[in-house]
Amino acid sequence: MNKIKVSAVSYTNSKPFVYGLMHSRILDQIDLSLDIPSDCAYKLINNQVDIGLVPVAALLELPDYKIVSNYCIGANGPVDSVFIFSDIPIEEIRTIRLDEQSRTSNNLARILLKNYWNLRPEVVADKSADAFVQIGDRTFGKKSLYSYRYDLAEEWQKFNGLPFVFAIWAANKEIPDSFLLEFNSALKYGLDHRKEIIENIASKANFDFSDYLINKIDYTLDAKKLEALQLFHQLIKEL
Repeated sequence: MNKIKVSAVSYTNSKPFVYGLMHSRILDQIDLSLDIPSDCAYKLINNQVDIGLVPVAALLELPDYKIVSNYCIGANGPVDSVFIFSDIPIEEIRTIRLDEQSRTSNNLARILLKNYWNLRPEVVADKSADAFVQIGDRTFGKKSLYSYRYDLAEEWQKFNGLPFVFAIWAANKEIPDSFLLEFNSALKYGLDHRKEIIENIASKANFDFSDYLINKIDYTLDAKKLEALQLFHQLIKEL
């Protein structure tokens, strides 16, 4: 049997999933790569992998994708790793720099700027921008460095009352049910062992990994997150 190629995101929020896969018999059945979100999306879109932990904005380029897990990277309130950072209040920004690693968070920022804050800042590439989007581990411990920081999952919930889902496990082809059963068991194993995972993460000033992985990241892909996903896709198309 050919191994099933799996791309997981290399950020801390995915560590429980990776831990579960690495500590399961399913490891013998997969070819696992760890990628930044944009590369994970690229690989699934271009059929370089079979399953990916895919940033949800990329699903619009995968018309025949299949959700293969009830687990995700989501948040029901502040996520503490997806921000707009600025030294001026949001209503004063005129230019913004996006994050090259994630189209989902960039689109989320643009949706909130347009529909929640009623702003249309110019998107620029240089570091002189009034504000910038940043995601993932690079944000850890940075909140105190900027006068204003807007947690985009929190702002999304203020905007419409829904949780947010950043990435889901999706496939670009049919995957055997027997494999998916074992795959999801491995993911659950990792989630059940988050405390052990946290104990082996090097501490970082001004960041609580336990709070992040236990409370901030919501790993269940439930009906409300699917509703949020549908709304998010609709609002992307209206940008």
